[in-house]
Amino acid sequence: MTDEPDWLLLVLFSDDGGDWDSYLDAIYDYFKQDFVDSKPVFQVRRLGLKRHPMTHGKEATFWHMIQEGAIEEDRIPDFRRCERIRWPRPIIEHDTDKAIKVWANQRRGEQRICWWFERENYLVILADRGEYILPWTAYLVEQPHRQRKLQREYEEYCRNKRRKG
Repeated sequence: MTDEPDWLLLVLFSDDGGDWDSYLDAIYDYFKQDFVDSKPVFQVRRLGLKRHPMTHGKEATFWHMIQEGAIEEDRIPDFRRCERIRWPRPIIEHDTDKAIKVWANQRRGEQRICWWFERENYLVILADRGEYILPWTAYLVEQPHRQRKLQREYEEYCRNKRRKG
């Protein structure tokens, strides 16, 4: 990666000697620092967590940030997501950075807020619950058709926002 901001740090599997259990503990510790032990806010609203179901003592949001798959019980770890476990909070905190596109949309009947760091093709999605916001998931967007869809969503959001004044 070139020109990566200094607030984006990777946590590599090799840093823990290729030991999955040690690596899982390490990435969970970072997640816990960012979302459990501290109480982050976004635009004066607190970020909560989807805690349940707790699996192996870890919150549902954590698993959504490090695993992929459509069926909840069959999700598997994605090392690229794991490596980027330290990215969601700094991306949320840098929402005014011009490199990050932020917009709201509807997904499955819920209001969501998307943070897309397009240069790295990394997307953070939060569920807007009114008084608070839930970090929902975060992942690399590698498919060009999905990147185009996100760009269209963002542009449409900006057009609608300008119309509303």
